[in-house]
Amino acid sequence: MMLEPSIDSLMESINSKYTLVTISARRARQMQETNKYLIDSFDSKKYVGIALEEIKEGKLHYKHEE
Repeated sequence: MMLEPSIDSLMESINSKYTLVTISARRARQMQETNKYLIDSFDSKKYVGIALEEIKEGKLHYKHEE
């Protein structure tokens, strides 16, 4: 079973697996509460999967502050 989007393609946008997991989990909770999405069509049936698809499409970003 191949997961889509792949971790390699997601790591091009966000270079930390920890950050990737944190952002997708926060976004999943937000989608669950608001039922609003940043992309029009998606393959996943779960909120975390949709969040990962949003990251892959470049619709979800984060700002790294030092």
